Amino acid sequence: MNNKLERRSLTVKELRISGDGEGGSPNIEGYASVFDSWSEQLGGDAPFREKVVKGAFAETIEKDDIRCLFNHDPNYVLGRNKAGTLELEEDEKGLKVLIKPPKTGWAKDLITSVKRGDISNMSFGFAVELDKWSFGDTGDVRELLRVKLFDVSLVTYPAYQATECDIRSVFQAREKQKAEEQTRKDAKFQDYQETFKKGESQ
Repeated sequence: MNNKLERRSLTVKELRISGDGEGGSPNIEGYASVFDSWSEQLGGDAPFREKVVKGAFAETIEKDDIRCLFNHDPNYVLGRNKAGTLELEEDEKGLKVLIKPPKTGWAKDLITSVKRGDISNMSFGFAVELDKWSFGDTGDVRELLRVKLFDVSLVTYPAYQATECDIRSVFQAREKQKAEEQTRKDAKFQDYQETFKKGESQ
């Protein structure tokens, strides 16, 4: 398990405003993540690609206290699932988000920016609880099987944000799985050699 905070961003073409919120106030709807969609190359000097698998958010959206922010800034809270102002749901496509923004000046300005198409991206902050690595000549890939979600966020720029510590943590997890996979291969090869030697001696 990697308990380091990581962030991923997505250009959400269906990010939209709906007018069926409380008191006729508009809501914001979209997807913070799409399942089985490969990311761009991540990891800097230790490159890899990843995708989120269906079910990765199922546990966290039921039990954890999750906020919706603007640009991952805790000073700008758009909604919170425990308060009923943020709804999170896994469907066949991905992590569906329904946000009920506060009636504040900055939130109204943000809604206007979404309507205009100036802001069309979402991001989510998470920690990995279960992942699966695959290694090959075409590069390393990671599947996110279960994550702990901290926040979803409307973002101005869909940049991959990670500190050196985040990348180092991912790298360490990958190297650990590589070592475990090599150990399994060595054990299988050793079993094969012992079986072959027994066959020759008979």
